[in-house]
Amino acid sequence: MIDFTIPPELEDVRARVAAFVEDQVLPVETRAGSNVESELASLRAAARRAGLWNPHLPPEWDGLGLGVLGMALVSQELGASALAPFALNCMAPDEGNMHLLLHAGSEDQRERFLRPLAEGRVRSCFAMTERDVASSDPIQLRTTAARDGNGWILDGEKWFITGAEGAAFAIVVAKTEGDEAPPRERYTLFVVEGSNPGWRVVREIPVMGTQVPGGHCEVRLERCRVGAEALLGAPGQGFLLSQVRLGPARLAHAMRWIGTAQRFGKPLVRHEAVAWMLADSAMELYAARLMVLNGAWRIDSGKEFRQEIAFAKVFVSEALGRIVDRALQVCGSLGYSGDLPLERFYRDARAARIYDGPSEVHRMVIARNLARAFIERGSTRGAAGDLA
Repeated sequence: MIDFTIPPELEDVRARVAAFVEDQVLPVETRAGSNVESELASLRAAARRAGLWNPHLPPEWDGLGLGVLGMALVSQELGASALAPFALNCMAPDEGNMHLLLHAGSEDQRERFLRPLAEGRVRSCFAMTERDVASSDPIQLRTTAARDGNGWILDGEKWFITGAEGAAFAIVVAKTEGDEAPPRERYTLFVVEGSNPGWRVVREIPVMGTQVPGGHCEVRLERCRVGAEALLGAPGQGFLLSQVRLGPARLAHAMRWIGTAQRFGKPLVRHEAVAWMLADSAMELYAARLMVLNGAWRIDSGKEFRQEIAFAKVFVSEALGRIVDRALQVCGSLGYSGDLPLERFYRDARAARIYDGPSEVHRMVIARNLARAFIERGSTRGAAGDLA
């Protein structure tokens, strides 16, 4: 039996987050301007008082202990404002790094790096992508880490690293194993502190979307020496651990996009042409939400989820673009102006089809999984949702 009932405890959290965003965050968004940092401090204090801080972390880390399904529901409400995830301390890339440190970090790494993140005292970044290779295919990454006595020396360049400027530390993906190792077992994760002289933020890359704290940066690692304690997980586990981080992170992105797409609504349905646009957007939102919730349920249930996450990443990111485009069209010149948030949503929506794996790469993976399922089982059902 397929049950779409939201557990009462999760519905309660979702409703409280929705009210917090409506009452606390949206009024700040309209007046924040260049004073974002001070406004965020106030919002974070309010989130703590409301009992909504760290929804993604377990109680022993001052969190609500929500699973993937719970976070999908919360992320939907947070998508209404770019400030909202920061207010609850569950923004990218910090949220994914917290999950990764919980999953693979040593006790010392958790206290040294996770604790200040959980308390909202620092920011972090995840340094994986590179400019001159197809970074959506991680087996092509060129940054290396060579053993040096008891430590390692990292060399390479990273590109579009969100939040790098001012980050207290980075989790860096680097190649440690030779070409004789299987491609997905050649990479390793390292925790590199922002104060390391070998870690250099070259610049913040100008982007057409909303600026985020720490920007999207070009980074250089030049003879960046770290000790053995910087190793996160075991050598060769970098790709595997990155997938532990990226699966739930992609779902969180998708649910926030749904929240953004829902932030429109006026009594325009009486106009037939507009009604059709609203109907198309409603259908896409419905399909997007079901995709994300099914993916969250699969992760929480311990089932294979990579194909379903790829479905959601492609479909929701592209649906977001179509829905925002329709809303802007309905509003005409007002939607194109800076007087409404639509022009910002429009710019931000375009990036959704690129980060966390571009649509083309996910489509290639989806097609490959369909072919494999048919060859192995004589049916594509297992790679098409596996629903009876």
